[in-house]
Amino acid sequence: MQLRVGYELIYECPQPTPMILALNIHYTRVPDLVSPDHIITSPPIPITAYRDGFGNWCSRIVLPPGDTRISADAVINDNGMPDAVDPSAAQHAVEDLPGETLVFLLGSRYCETDRLTETAWSLFGQTPPGWPRVKAICDFVHGHLSFGYEHARVTKTALEAFQERKGVCRDYTHLAVTFCRCMNIPARYCTGYLSDIGVPVSPDPNDFAAWFEAYLGGRWHTFDPRNNIPRVGRVLIARGRDAADVPISNAFGPNVLKQFKVWTDEVDARSGR
Repeated sequence: MQLRVGYELIYECPQPTPMILALNIHYTRVPDLVSPDHIITSPPIPITAYRDGFGNWCSRIVLPPGDTRISADAVINDNGMPDAVDPSAAQHAVEDLPGETLVFLLGSRYCETDRLTETAWSLFGQTPPGWPRVKAICDFVHGHLSFGYEHARVTKTALEAFQERKGVCRDYTHLAVTFCRCMNIPARYCTGYLSDIGVPVSPDPNDFAAWFEAYLGGRWHTFDPRNNIPRVGRVLIARGRDAADVPISNAFGPNVLKQFKVWTDEVDARSGR
C-alpha cells in the first residue's frame, strides 16, 4: 500500500532566527519513497543539510522576520503489515551488548535512570527477561498514564510523568525507555508518522508520533507504550536518546508556532489520493 505523509508549519519570528529541523523521513525508509519529502518554504529560503550523530537527516535554515510556512507532502510505499512481534527475543547480558548500543543504556535529558532504577526493579525485577519484560514495561506505562494533549509540557521528564500519571506519547515513550534502561535493556527514542489504519479514527488533530526501539535478540524491535498494540503505517523520521535529540525544530531565537498540521493517510489506489 501507499501512504501520503506530510506537514504544514507556520512560524512567526520577530527577527532573523536560525533553526534546525528534523523533518525528513529517515534514510532507512528513503528507498520506499514514491515522491520525495522535500522541505518547501514560503517565502523561499536557502536550506542546508547534515547528518547528526545518530544518522538523522537535519536541515539548517534561517527564518526571516514575519511568517514562514514550512511544508512537505510525500508518498511512500509501506508493506501494510503491523509492527512485528517476537516473544522469543532474548535479553543480552550487558557485557555481551554491541558497543553502539551502550549509549542507549545511559540516562539522558528526559530519562532519569538514576532516579527510577529502584522503582523499575521493584516493578519488573520478577518478570521474565527479554521480550516479556519489555512488554510488561509497556503494559504498565500504558495503564499508569492517562493520555491528553492538555497534559503536554516540553520540560516533562520520565520521573514527572510517572509521578503525575498523565502525558502525551512522548511521555509514555520516555517513561518506558527509562524503565528499559534501568533493567539493562538498550532503548532508543523514535519519532515519525503513524497512520490510523486499522484503529478507530481519533477526533484529535493528527500529530507526529513517538515510540521506541529496544535491543533484544541481536536487533532492534519496535514498541509503542502509548497505543500498546501493533500498528500499521509507521514511518520513521528520527532516532535518539530522547526527545531532546530529535525535536522537529530547534530554534535559536524567539518564535511562535502559529499553525501545525500533520497527515498520514492511506492513498486510494483507484484515485491516487
